[in-house]
Formats: sequence, C-alpha cells, structure tokens
Amino acid sequence: MLPRRLQPARAHVTQAADFDQACELATRFLDNVETVVHGKREEVKLVLAALIAGGHVLLEDVPGTAKTVLARAIAGSVEGAITTRIQCTPDLQPTDVTGLSVFDQKEREFEFRPGPIFANVVLVDEINRAMPKTQSALLEAMAEQQVTA
Repeated sequence: MLPRRLQPARAHVTQAADFDQACELATRFLDNVETVVHGKREEVKLVLAALIAGGHVLLEDVPGTAKTVLARAIAGSVEGAITTRIQCTPDLQPTDVTGLSVFDQKEREFEFRPGPIFANVVLVDEINRAMPKTQSALLEAMAEQQVTA
C-alpha cells in the first residue's frame, strides 16, 4: 500500500479558496456593471464567461438598447486592463486599427506605432460599416491573436 500524500489535500484547500475568491470577484464585476446598465445581468454573465475563457463577444440588438454603454461598463470593470474603442466608418483603414511603421529620420530606421487593437479590451463599434479589408484585419487579430503588416 502506498503512503498517503498530503499535498493533494492542501491543493484542494487552495483551489477551494481560489474558487471562493473567483466567485466574489465575479459578483463584484456583475454588481459594478449593473450600477451603469440595469436589466442585462444574464448578458453580462455571458460576457464574463467569454472574458474568462479568453474569447470574444458580439453584442447585437436593435438600436438604442445600450449595447455601447454596456460594453464600456464591462471594459471599465476589468481592473488594470487597457481598453480602447474603435468607431468603424467606411473610410477606416486597416492600419488605423493595427498600427503602422513610421520612418524615424533621426534614427534612420522604421518604428512601429501600434494601433488601438493592441489593448486588453477593444470595443469595436459599428463593425458592419467598415470596409472588408478592415474587417478582415480585425477578425485576424481576434482569431489568431496576432497582427500582420
């Protein structure tokens, strides 16, 4: 018979404490968002699940239903996260989103200036108005978690 190990028991206690802390953080997150937008708790729960899983969220609804306000409240509730907003228009170029390389004459080399896609939480408003090339750049960044020049 093998000797009984104590390590898994301690790990279980730590996992339980971590779970309790995660539940507390989730509740605080939901309550914080509800101070701004009322009546969307189920939607916020789904967004929180997507954030925890490292996924993406598409908020789709009729005009005037606080989608942008909800997205801003959620982004503002992620502590320490860098958040940006991209307002899509027909003239928005892919480099406006991804960034571009600019030649520095003093250093005689190109310097990359990152665009708004380089943030922890990115709110892309009215993506349907963007050109297909710009939409493609956004979708590439989301799907592959990388940006190509």
